[in-house]
Amino acid sequence: MVAHVDPLVVGRVIDDVVNLFVPKVPLSVRYGTRDLTNGCEIRPSIAADPPAIQIAGRSNDLFTMLMTDPDAPSPSNPSMREWLHWLVVNIPGGADPSQQGDVVVPYMCPRPPVGIHRYVVVVFQQKARIYSPPAMTSGTNQSMRVGFRTRAFADRHEFGDPVAALYFNAQKEPANRRRHY
Repeated sequence: MVAHVDPLVVGRVIDDVVNLFVPKVPLSVRYGTRDLTNGCEIRPSIAADPPAIQIAGRSNDLFTMLMTDPDAPSPSNPSMREWLHWLVVNIPGGADPSQQGDVVVPYMCPRPPVGIHRYVVVVFQQKARIYSPPAMTSGTNQSMRVGFRTRAFADRHEFGDPVAALYFNAQKEPANRRRHY
């Protein structure tokens, strides 16, 4: 009999980004027409725009969604772990964070300089509305992105364990092979 091994454990998302948890809310992530599954590979050119994300839940539930790269700048030397690519708070259950919620850190597409990078989408259920800091604009200091710590962020906001997570892989693509869908 073969035991099921959680892909988040196999992909080292558990330990590198979050502690072991039991998913409680269905999460779907889609770039264009491509539905993501844990560990799939996405070309950075396909991920230029924010993905469509569906977080299940009642409309009066509130969620925080973030996306990080725990392999920045390279998987062999992740000295900038974690690089924050996106942070949205106050997302109503059943909503897409790219459409509803308060954007704290705008979406930054994957840009792996070397090696295969993991990009991790983590969802936390909020106990109450977060009165977030002003949204970071593209001209704002990028220091909010480098060295982000998902666990520390969750502790600071008293979220507890994540309710959902998914990761995908991406690597630098040659200039002549870039495609947009």
